[in-house]
Amino acid sequence: MFHKFHNGQGRRHMRGDWAGRRGEPGFRHMRGGRGRVFDQGDLRLVLLGLIAEKPRHGYEIIKEIEDRVGGAYSPSPGVIYPTLTLLEEMGHTRVSEEGGKKLYAITPEGEAALAANKAAVEALFARMSEIRSALGGGPAPQIVRAMHNLRLALRMRLARGPLSDAQVDAVTRALDQAAQTVERS
Repeated sequence: MFHKFHNGQGRRHMRGDWAGRRGEPGFRHMRGGRGRVFDQGDLRLVLLGLIAEKPRHGYEIIKEIEDRVGGAYSPSPGVIYPTLTLLEEMGHTRVSEEGGKKLYAITPEGEAALAANKAAVEALFARMSEIRSALGGGPAPQIVRAMHNLRLALRMRLARGPLSDAQVDAVTRALDQAAQTVERS
């Protein structure tokens, strides 16, 4: 059985029977919402595999993992960024600046580490794909994320204080236009 739940702070966690098979990298059995999603060292391999596909920003990596597991798990920045720093310190990635953000790219040492762990990386990506397939029929995680982003933007704007009549009209028009676009899709 597989369950998704929220911890009350908007963060999704997993629990259920998605335990990695003995001796196989994968997701740990989640009890009561506690524990890790990846076994020791697995997250490094996942990040390295994603960066090998194309250079990425940390935020892109978080969203890519979330998308690949069908929204069942979204790693926190507090887990991703220290792991990215570790990969850089190990010489597996190099960092450049792009638009004021760090862009991570794989190095030859990182490619060698991926090659040495090819079976484990393939098993991890297969497991992520299995989870996404098991969630089939649910809303696309990109749409769910966009809905949350819109709700947060509205809450933040309304918390800043009253809107003028022109601002109310502009927000209303934007929301109505978005609703019409969704209905026509």
